[in-house]
Amino acid sequence: MTARNNRKRKFEASTRKIQLLVFVLLTIFPLSGCIQRDPEPIRIGILHSLSGTMAGSESALVDAALLAVEEINESGGILGRTIDPVVADGKSEKLTFASEAERLIKEEGVSVIFGTWTSEHRKAVKSIVEKHDSLLFYPLQYEGLEQSPNIVYLGSTPNQQIIPAVEWCHRFIGPRMFLVGSDYIFPRVANSIISDELAEFGVDAVGEEYVPLGSTDFEPVIQKILQSEPDVILNTVNGDSNQAFFGALRKAGISSDVIPVMSFSIGEPEIQSLGSEELAGNFSAWSYFQSIDTSTNRDFLKAFHAHFGIERVIGDPMEAINLGVHLWASAVEISGSVDPGDVKSAMGGKAFSAARGAVRVDGNNQHLWQAARIGRVREDGQFDIVWESDILPPANFPASRSRSEWQQLLDSLYEAWGRNWASPGAP
Repeated sequence: MTARNNRKRKFEASTRKIQLLVFVLLTIFPLSGCIQRDPEPIRIGILHSLSGTMAGSESALVDAALLAVEEINESGGILGRTIDPVVADGKSEKLTFASEAERLIKEEGVSVIFGTWTSEHRKAVKSIVEKHDSLLFYPLQYEGLEQSPNIVYLGSTPNQQIIPAVEWCHRFIGPRMFLVGSDYIFPRVANSIISDELAEFGVDAVGEEYVPLGSTDFEPVIQKILQSEPDVILNTVNGDSNQAFFGALRKAGISSDVIPVMSFSIGEPEIQSLGSEELAGNFSAWSYFQSIDTSTNRDFLKAFHAHFGIERVIGDPMEAINLGVHLWASAVEISGSVDPGDVKSAMGGKAFSAARGAVRVDGNNQHLWQAARIGRVREDGQFDIVWESDILPPANFPASRSRSEWQQLLDSLYEAWGRNWASPGAP
């Protein structure tokens, strides 16, 4: 019995030692740490107007951005992590854009924001991303005169849209140009650039008029157009005001056969909304048109229509934001980081085959090298591309004035509008 008891005591002692060892090991290395977990998704912000005067133009960009997210996630994500998009509504108001950008960065923890449309709204978000050293991918053509280390500019610069369009109109339509725009920073600066170009031809604009964003009263503008008898109208009206503008032109008997309009913010979605019967025969200047006949664009169209329906149309800013998400994801994969500095370093000079053609991010100013195109509106709402350039370097500060002179123009407009980037009548 004594030998048996001794063996029993030794067994119990060994068992207690094993239990103690297991306890110590579990204390130092918890079991939960041995369980493999899925990595946290990468959160991104998509910030556009889903309500207000700009919603008709901006809401479609959310779909194009979400398509890119879905494509990336279906291919395995980035760095083994999926992308989690957070959509926010800027409500066509600069203060809302700023507050939503702040919320996306601080509360939602997004690594990057894709969005905004008007330059006033971009500038509102610019201050937020710079404060937090975050990153904004801006999908619109714009007036230039800006360069931020925290913004990647995907749209056309003036030498990729405004200037080629003015030169084309002067050559193929005529020198008498009437300028009409919404009263905020983009149209004002765009028309200053246009005036500089016309001066090179030895002519002046025959008229220049502005209305607040969201305005529906174009009767005084139409009367001045009729009085000045221009060869072409250069249109920088934005948002749903275009419905009233083209309606007023039609009411006054001004069709594209009488006085054509060259627009800088009307693409396929706006035509679908306004009606191609209103716009057929008029012109627009962009870097992308849905009618580009390449295999890359056909693949893009096929993917978009498979998700959102064949009746949906695609405009330049939609393709740009889709391209932007893919560019950002590629840079994150290359750098192994979502840090804005690492992303920018990986993206600088990078070539990318997009639906709009070959592009690359300029490492100095974070704008795209890309082609310029001019299209004429068809009766089916699409464009016939009547002119296109080779790939052009981005010149965000036009050479017609010095940087200090352009800054003086910006400062004067900002002060005249009560330290805002739009007239007091704008939302």
